[in-house]
Amino acid sequence: MAAGIGAGALLATSAAAEPKTPRAARRGQAPHLIVLGDSLSDPKVAGGGYLQPVLKACSGARMDNHAKGGFMLNQIRRRFEQKVLPSLPASASHLLVFGGVNDLYSDETALRTLDKIERDLSAIFREARARKLRLIVFEVAPWGGFTRYYTPKRGEATRRLNHWLHQQLAQGVVDAVIPTYELLSCGDPEQLCPEYQPPFKDGLHFGTLGHKKLGEALLRQAFAHCLE
Repeated sequence: MAAGIGAGALLATSAAAEPKTPRAARRGQAPHLIVLGDSLSDPKVAGGGYLQPVLKACSGARMDNHAKGGFMLNQIRRRFEQKVLPSLPASASHLLVFGGVNDLYSDETALRTLDKIERDLSAIFREARARKLRLIVFEVAPWGGFTRYYTPKRGEATRRLNHWLHQQLAQGVVDAVIPTYELLSCGDPEQLCPEYQPPFKDGLHFGTLGHKKLGEALLRQAFAHCLE
């Protein structure tokens, strides 16, 4: 199993004692989403389309999107701690975290090991729990078509990281894990479905149909009350 599980288990023990009722539910408010991530969530580089089904379905929903293209999880963590937390709105109810692929292919250039990735995620989870935010995380999407950087070793690291995320769900550390890897692959689990890739051609970024598929899953899995 990936490194850092011991730390995750300790986190799960403390997190389990935290109230799980999100701020919005306790105060009768519409959901207010705080989004952390990389280019897949950054609207400045055609990301974040998967958020639209939730914003449309949940009456009065709001969003603060802090994703930035190219970010690794240490950078995402730094932005969360230094920029987001000091001015976190009282109405914030959900934290969505979607990242990791930039770390996985920077294992040699930036020495981004699984242990470091998991430590950064655990720190984000811990801060979110302390503020009673409901935690939704996304698996790393299939990126085997990104042949410039993809290797079998990095593919295995991707699967191990996604498995670790599901362990956090089982331990009560996070409230939902969106199965991005499964949803956006077909046939070969390492590859994005051909229909989800356009207009991109790099095997990493997914287009409108992929965002729609992911957004519908997010809505059903984490915001089903908005469909009632």
